Amino acid sequence: MTEHTRRADGAGDADSAPTDDRQHERTDRADGADVSTNTTNETGEAVAPAIPELVIISGMSGAGRSTAAKCLEDLGWFVVDNLPPALIPTMVELGARSQGNVARIAVVVDVRGRRFFDNLRESLADLEAKHVTRRIVFLESSDDALVRRFESVRRPHPLQGDGRIVDGIAAERDLLRELRGDADLVIDTSSLNVHELRAKMDAQFAGESEPELRATVMSFGYKYGLPVDADLVVDCRFLPNPHWVPELRPFTGLNEEVSAYVFDQPGAKEFLNQYTELLQLIAAGYRREGKRYVTIAVGCTGGKHRSVAMSEKLSARLAAEGIETVLVHRDMGRE
Repeated sequence: MTEHTRRADGAGDADSAPTDDRQHERTDRADGADVSTNTTNETGEAVAPAIPELVIISGMSGAGRSTAAKCLEDLGWFVVDNLPPALIPTMVELGARSQGNVARIAVVVDVRGRRFFDNLRESLADLEAKHVTRRIVFLESSDDALVRRFESVRRPHPLQGDGRIVDGIAAERDLLRELRGDADLVIDTSSLNVHELRAKMDAQFAGESEPELRATVMSFGYKYGLPVDADLVVDCRFLPNPHWVPELRPFTGLNEEVSAYVFDQPGAKEFLNQYTELLQLIAAGYRREGKRYVTIAVGCTGGKHRSVAMSEKLSARLAAEGIETVLVHRDMGRE
């Protein structure tokens, strides 16, 4: 266990750090924790404490919460696993009193907390009232993938009780539904391995500074199902399919001839231009609401031609607008 990771039953260790009485004009107890407690600098002047960044990691059991938490730990975050939600404001207060030593906190909250989980919404409201910036990362996965993972490790689902694994998964989905709706970033790990999940986390959280908005543009094929982590879905099936052009069928939307064919079709360029303008409007609203991540799914039948070509152009447009963009072709190569 590294210095950045503490289990919930050892979270109180932070209280044992030495403090200087003149550094704190007011210290509240956990039930009234106030992250606005002032400190003084070397000249005795009162200065506001540095409120740490807060990321809450949650999601389905077996979907990769531990991997996501480990990734943030490796990036220098102070990670607390399975912290009761009622103690999250206290954790933030302790970080604010650390004189910058704990600048980034990640908390893993899941159904292992059981009776504590109901306190999460109250804790989130408390953080909002105290103007603490928090982000929620939700790890999602399909039922089939979760069942395979639990069976492979021969462990029961924490909520299945005397029932089956699928019963526990269904109960957990119901319990987490509201939290998933509030999430800033949803990552579907159904088809991801550990290294791919770490790469996604690195792409979102690595770097010296956080951009205003990050966008993931993902091409996909409707025949393989909608991406469950998509915020916005674009349907390119209104355009003629290059699959039915024999000389273009073997290629993908990355090929210049395929891309030219797609954008020579009536409405293709107009769609790209107008949807880019719409995304500028949406992005401005996301920024006002403090949303930092958006996943735009661009679909066609097989995820090979039209969606790939459109995704390439759309991601370039967003990057030109100053939005940091990650491009993913989910289904290219599956045919």
